[in-house]
Amino acid sequence: MIVLALDTCLDACSLAVLDGVSVRAQASHPMGRGHQEAIAPLAQAVMAQAGLAFPALERIGVTIGPGSFTGLRVGLAFAKGLGAALSIPVVGVGTLAALAEPLLADSLGSGLVFSVIDARRGQVYLQAFADGRSLMAPDALDVATAAARVAELSGGREAVLAGSGAALLADLMPAARIIEAPACDPAAVARLAAAQTNPAPPRPLYLRAPDARLPGGAAGPDMA
Repeated sequence: MIVLALDTCLDACSLAVLDGVSVRAQASHPMGRGHQEAIAPLAQAVMAQAGLAFPALERIGVTIGPGSFTGLRVGLAFAKGLGAALSIPVVGVGTLAALAEPLLADSLGSGLVFSVIDARRGQVYLQAFADGRSLMAPDALDVATAAARVAELSGGREAVLAGSGAALLADLMPAARIIEAPACDPAAVARLAAAQTNPAPPRPLYLRAPDARLPGGAAGPDMA
């Protein structure tokens, strides 16, 4: 299966092309905003690097959050539009699962992997994984509660904390291994998308309301 995967939920615009188990091309441009202008040219560049035309794609994978409200919507809109144009399935992948996937696939995931995204306002988005499965649903927690959850689920076992919020728990979890990752590996998004059977249409994963307010009091885009 040939899959184009993209992530615009976090601090990068990232895409990858997966052909079976081989990554044919990938690119990641760090950015906190501007995903809407960057994603189409980057998709064209990645497909050209892979040596493929868009009709060769069989599936599209896209991150659905949690993360930036604006980035999430940009990625979903682009993926759905491209999927409709090509008449191929579009599959949603959680950002927390994508952060954990490379670690679960190697020796670093022999114990537990906790994906932690800095949600701002003293909160993190947290999800725990072990043995290729999720131990909890994605959740938005204050830092102290998140540290307590990690300690409870780890039960003294070695833990890996991965993501932009991992450092926020470092002082409270001194025995944990910290891997600061500002964005998802798009190849991980592609592998998770390819592994899904009978996928449902992607829907955004919002764990809280937006922080920002536009003039007039309307909610604006921030962290989802």
